[in-house]
Amino acid sequence: MVTGAGGQLGQTIRAMVQERCLEGFVFADRKALDLNDVEAVERYVRELCPDYIVNCAAYTRVDRAEDEPDRADEGNHRAVEHLARAARKTGTVVIHLSTDYVFDGKGCVPYTEEDTPAPRSVYGRTKLAGEKALEESGCRYIIVRTSWLYGVYGGNFLKTMLRLTSERRELKVVSDQVGTPTSAEDLAGAILRIIDQGWREKFGGVYHFSDEGVASWYDFAVEIARLSGHGECRIEPCRTSEFPTRAERPAYSVLDKSKIKRTFPIEITHWRDSLERVIEKIK
Repeated sequence: MVTGAGGQLGQTIRAMVQERCLEGFVFADRKALDLNDVEAVERYVRELCPDYIVNCAAYTRVDRAEDEPDRADEGNHRAVEHLARAARKTGTVVIHLSTDYVFDGKGCVPYTEEDTPAPRSVYGRTKLAGEKALEESGCRYIIVRTSWLYGVYGGNFLKTMLRLTSERRELKVVSDQVGTPTSAEDLAGAILRIIDQGWREKFGGVYHFSDEGVASWYDFAVEIARLSGHGECRIEPCRTSEFPTRAERPAYSVLDKSKIKRTFPIEITHWRDSLERVIEKIK
């Protein structure tokens, strides 16, 4: 069972399932299932009784969350709590997607699963609350934190830069926020590999997954322009202070992937290679 089926990752998983002719997947978007309706969630999960729930549903409007903390909490915390409660009753394993924004970004080496979260935004705090609700629910779970997700479906930084670099001669993009761009295809593939591996109690817990390598948003934008043939657009680096936002972003949010690579047979691609592949698909 895949929740958030209409979102970027949910659509990517659906496409991958169709390409591979996999059976036994049910995709639930907001029209099919309101995750804030406790009774509806329990009824849906009880009737379906899935082996896994892949929770791709989330409130992802990072800046708007500062003005809508209750809505962000409903989408990122309470909804997870409801899924976890239903999953515990059916013995379902929940694979829940979380974020690098649970960290404060003050580090300078890749964050491991053992590092203490300290979110700086409403979005980050509500995502961390969702993680804790899952951990305390008594259900079987795997939490996968990821970063800077982009892909063929939905709105994302890649789509925005493809448009802007085709329309403008000059752009400024922040260079003092560092992380790792992650292809939704690569993340979807990792999730399917985890499911294919089969559940074992020792697999439960928190994992980090992103593509390999490190980049600033500026680096990411420059590579997008180059690979898309929009090199005539001049991209200048700038500081975050030049473009203040409602929510504070982590200055450094590179994730250490050692644990997930050690536990599951997952090969991780460098972000530049994945970006080239996704741009070709969009073309």
